Amino acid sequence: MSGANRTQGSAANTEYHNQEKMLSRLRGSLKPRAAATENQENMPPKQATASNRTVLGPLQNTNQRSKTQNQRGTKQDASLPLSCKNEDFGKACHENTSSKQPTFQIHVDEPDGACTKKQQVVDAVKVKSTDDVHLVVDNAVARLRQPLASLDIPSAMDVSLLDSPMDMSVIEGEEKPTDVNEVPEYADEIHTYLREMELKTRPKACYMKKQPDITNSMRAILVDWLVEVGEEYKLQNETLYLAVNYIDRFLSSMSVLRGKLQLVGTAAMLLASKFEEIYPPEVAEFVYITDDTYTKKQVLKMEHLVLKVLSFDLAAPTINQFLTHYILNHSVTKQVESLAMYLGELSLVDSDPFLKYLPSQMASAAYIVANHTVTGGSWPKSLIEKTGYTLEDLMPCIEDLHKTYLNAAQHAQQSVREKYRGSKYHEVSVIEAPAKLLLK
Repeated sequence: MSGANRTQGSAANTEYHNQEKMLSRLRGSLKPRAAATENQENMPPKQATASNRTVLGPLQNTNQRSKTQNQRGTKQDASLPLSCKNEDFGKACHENTSSKQPTFQIHVDEPDGACTKKQQVVDAVKVKSTDDVHLVVDNAVARLRQPLASLDIPSAMDVSLLDSPMDMSVIEGEEKPTDVNEVPEYADEIHTYLREMELKTRPKACYMKKQPDITNSMRAILVDWLVEVGEEYKLQNETLYLAVNYIDRFLSSMSVLRGKLQLVGTAAMLLASKFEEIYPPEVAEFVYITDDTYTKKQVLKMEHLVLKVLSFDLAAPTINQFLTHYILNHSVTKQVESLAMYLGELSLVDSDPFLKYLPSQMASAAYIVANHTVTGGSWPKSLIEKTGYTLEDLMPCIEDLHKTYLNAAQHAQQSVREKYRGSKYHEVSVIEAPAKLLLK
């Protein structure tokens, strides 16, 4: 064997060893971790001890007055209200202030012109205990309040509605809230906007050639692991698509070492969960799924870096969004829909050759291949008018996707096939791909 062949053989063995090592590390991330952990950043904070904890001092009984309180009582005589300085009420107010006052005083709103009635209330409040004060005040307030006038209900009004706190007939008559994608008045504008944004948020197709330490196989292992994470935490499919978009856009601008590639994927999945999910997993959960390979501080720092590189532009159009528009525009069976979603996620695993296609093109190709596989159909005219893509325009993308569909069972990563093997997706991953596509 020549020296050049030995060099190529050793390089291939080294690359295979690195991929197997990364795969085993990612596979072990979802295993239960031990009870004892060295990552002190993710441990709950220690409870404060009684010595250094600020507590509320003991409350004194209201019947026991300190000297300071007695001194405050003498000072209050100088700050009596003007009504107490009146000759008519001077004696009564002096007796009230000198007697024991309740801890809390009740202020009652009085109607206009109730000055004469207020004098009766003040004369009545000459009691020694707090309970008597409350009783007298309640009786006085009851006398001050005037009964509400009776309402004249028109004879045409249905009196039975008054027994219910709300009229449910209006709510029952309304239909369920309509999805924003199903509104025909805005469907074309939404699709046009998504087509514009997919050009601005697309990653570079050949960015992997500039990466010095990672390969397409490592990226495929990372995406395969993210599929398992999404299934583990019951995340939306859109979350997975967004996370992969964030990863590719980040790697298009930043060089990453293979030891930090999983950290980038974790931070991207965290951001996508915050953007898409109603109840995203906590940061500690994302640390846990990495088998404590990274700390909470590292994940948060990487999240900050990803946001800076992406310029906080997280609303990226995905294959899933375009598929939703196409299916609503030209409805298909649930099996065709699930198969199209399956093909769309298969394209996420391999960056080569699918990064060179736009999400709208990938969604169109997935729709065509799935529709042809199940029903023998093709690309309907309504979608040709909506997207502007003809069958000839999409043939390169269709051929690449069909080739991936044929070789899905022999692919090194099988998480997508396992996901779509369940009854939730009508077991579409077990459907055999047609050997040839006879599209019309």
